[in-house]
Amino acid sequence: MILWSAMGADDSLPDDVTTLQAMLRAERAARLAAEAEAQAGTLLIEKLKLTIKKLRHEQFGQSSERGALLDQLELQLADLEENVVQAETAAQMATEKIAVPSFERRKPARRPLPEYLPRERIIYPVPAICPCCGDSRLRKIGEDLTETLELVPRRWKVIQHVREKLVCRACEAITQPPAPSHPIARGRAGPKLLAHVLFAKYGLHLPLHRQSDVYQREGIDLDVSTLADWVGTSAATLMPLVDAIRNHVFAAERIHADDTTVPVLAKGKTRTGRLWTYVRDDRPFAGPDPPAAVFFYSPDRGGDHPEQHLARYAGLMQADADAGFGRLYEANRKGGPIIEAACRVGGDVAIPAPHRPGRADFPHPVLHA
Repeated sequence: MILWSAMGADDSLPDDVTTLQAMLRAERAARLAAEAEAQAGTLLIEKLKLTIKKLRHEQFGQSSERGALLDQLELQLADLEENVVQAETAAQMATEKIAVPSFERRKPARRPLPEYLPRERIIYPVPAICPCCGDSRLRKIGEDLTETLELVPRRWKVIQHVREKLVCRACEAITQPPAPSHPIARGRAGPKLLAHVLFAKYGLHLPLHRQSDVYQREGIDLDVSTLADWVGTSAATLMPLVDAIRNHVFAAERIHADDTTVPVLAKGKTRTGRLWTYVRDDRPFAGPDPPAAVFFYSPDRGGDHPEQHLARYAGLMQADADAGFGRLYEANRKGGPIIEAACRVGGDVAIPAPHRPGRADFPHPVLHA
């Protein structure tokens, strides 16, 4: 998964030309990098699609082995399509800040939403008077209708967003309500449907190709590439929220840290990845700030991962005795050592540990053999 966020929410620009040129070069470089990643991902996607098609037509090995390999390839394909869309979204966001041609991947033709789905019309209120001249003699001359596919648990429906057009009898000015915002620009997936797809993938660990099969059995044709587009674009859209949560967690005076294994499907076998968790929770100390947790994934348990996660953190951290956290407490750490609060969970007898710089005076557990 690609982690990317726009450069600041403040649109104010400095007056210095040199600084402006540096910002322009940085944004152009970010856009070009995102476009290159999207193009490379697109080529790999096509290669995986051909491999999957070939495997489906070949008869080799046991059926269970063939099915497991196909599942692994389909998982890789879905992840690649998500990352390509997220990279394209990142490139588009960067392009909006600089006037250069943008890369656009050719997308398949959009299929119409099923006619048998019930429609729910949301008619947005129109002004009582003409915003141009103030006259109240308005008459309807038409409407704009936008359909988004929405999900109600176990019941599908299509919501029709209706924006009536009015014309002023006095000055012939045309007016209508503004278009509603959508999580995905020009997308047809409603926010509840997007939330359902994201939770099913990351909360229920249901891969996109299996979600597609479930929706197909319910009469809704949503292929894997469409779902991957939604997931990738949602990931890019949610990055400001991810950044805010991360900044909130690492602004705490004290945090808790731990890591756990997570199985990752790979060709031929299942690999073991790591999920690193950092939590702030001052409720036991009657702290006023809300608790929060931030998660990072890594393919291994190397100590360089927590070093990157906590590069800008300076405070007290409670964690277990995992060697991956050891470098964070060293006196020569860039930015200064993090103060260690050793974990006593599981210990029956505790003795004071020798004091060293950057370490809080907490007893270490002594476990029975």
